[in-house]
Amino acid sequence: MQFAGKKLRHEMKYYIHYHEYLGLRERLASVLKMDKNSIGREGYHIRSLYFDNVQESALIDKNDGVFQRKKYRIRVYNKSDAVINLERKSKFNEFIAKESVSMTREQFDRLVAGDAEFLLQLDHPLARDFYFDYKHGFLKPVVVVDYVREAYVYPVSDVRITFDKRLKASVQSLDIFDVDLPMVESIEGPKTILEVKYNQFLPDFVYGLLQMSAANRSTISKYVICRERRKSFAE
Repeated sequence: MQFAGKKLRHEMKYYIHYHEYLGLRERLASVLKMDKNSIGREGYHIRSLYFDNVQESALIDKNDGVFQRKKYRIRVYNKSDAVINLERKSKFNEFIAKESVSMTREQFDRLVAGDAEFLLQLDHPLARDFYFDYKHGFLKPVVVVDYVREAYVYPVSDVRITFDKRLKASVQSLDIFDVDLPMVESIEGPKTILEVKYNQFLPDFVYGLLQMSAANRSTISKYVICRERRKSFAE
């Protein structure tokens, strides 16, 4: 499905308790492959630096349930600068789209120092859009979101099922490459975030493996959770 030139995917999110996670991961692991980025049974580490404008539009639009909204972030994996992606995640009611452009460590350092001019040289629509919003929307980094992702994939309809564990928000610092970055746990209790993404349809056998009810779905945003946790910690 396409909207405004973007490829849209279905996305469903759930909070599940630890015992549910253990059972579900065993069922999935028996028939699905783990994501190629996994470095062990636990998956891989994700850390994202999120941006918002002075009006806090990304935060407010999510909380208000605005039909069409977007968030910018810079994402790295396993606390390394080997892969640095500037990303935009767009939401269109029940659908999502994600766009990405790679950056070097030098470019990242320039951006966090306030120099965004290199973005115009990347010849990528996302880079140009971010430059415009950075310059005219006064985007600034606001929180680092940190978690471990265990991901399973199935090629039909590009199904991707992830468990996001040990969600943390940064406090005091926004240095995503600091291995000792001060963080605070952001979800109370033994909960895991389950996300299910797919293109046209969710295959019946995958749906059967999940055994999830639509009534249990939740409007979870790791960004919002961590923004609010960071704010409460600062108070």
